[in-house]
Amino acid sequence: MKNFYNLLLIFIFAGCEKSINIQPESQKPLLVVDGTIENGQRPFILLSNSLNYFSKIDPKILVASIVTNAKVTLSNGVTTTTLKEYHQSIGGLYELTYYSSDTSASSSSIIGETGKTYKLQIEYNDNQYTSVTTIPRVTKTLDSIWWKPAPHNSDTTKVVLMGKFTDPKGYGNYLRYFTKVNNNPYLPGAISVFDDQLTDGTTYDFQIDRGINRNDPPKQDEYGFFKKGDTVTVKFANIDKATFDFWRTLEFAYQSVGNPFSSPVKVLGNVSNEALGAFCGYGVQYKTLVIPK
Repeated sequence: MKNFYNLLLIFIFAGCEKSINIQPESQKPLLVVDGTIENGQRPFILLSNSLNYFSKIDPKILVASIVTNAKVTLSNGVTTTTLKEYHQSIGGLYELTYYSSDTSASSSSIIGETGKTYKLQIEYNDNQYTSVTTIPRVTKTLDSIWWKPAPHNSDTTKVVLMGKFTDPKGYGNYLRYFTKVNNNPYLPGAISVFDDQLTDGTTYDFQIDRGINRNDPPKQDEYGFFKKGDTVTVKFANIDKATFDFWRTLEFAYQSVGNPFSSPVKVLGNVSNEALGAFCGYGVQYKTLVIPK
């Protein structure tokens, strides 16, 4: 009899099961802004449409998401200019569209200057978007760089890069860094932004990890190291708080991908009207070191 009741309970609970089919909601595309301006350089503004979370992604789809025919203007408080749409071939297969100062109109062309504030305005699909950034003066400095053999490592070709930094007195100095190895592009560190909560008013030494390409699979045994024979350039940028907050939250989101125990994070952009991304100003200095073989 007991076995009969157990069997009956199994059938009852099995009959109570309900098949649930969750269909992810499809969201309308949002404008994504990837904009930079740094001292001595023209602005670079890349616009695209967002993709749904479960969208299939390949190079053709990514290129198709890039926004063309937008009206993009930039002001430094004195000069306001309409940015020109440029097209650049990628490997002869795809075309990248971006917006920058018109080099043929030198009188109205804007080049980044430290200590100035820049207002970006975008008109696209009957919507308007704005963003404001500053290029801070280069007050937090990278004074020197040098290399040391990689500690606790049997590979004698690996080295670590060190830097001496000076942080001025007074909180609120933010930085972001990139590294360039030989003729490769500048890449940001896995954690590329820092504030001065622990370093205010001090001169200190700190290890500079090699920048990473987040599209490549991670290589834990190679992370952070440089090699003997490398020519390394460090791009060291003073940034404002809005730029710091954007990259801090975005990098935290990168690190939490796939971790079921991580806390949810909202990426803090600085573009109005629900657009994603940010317009970032950089007060940049460079240091180069040739690591002997």
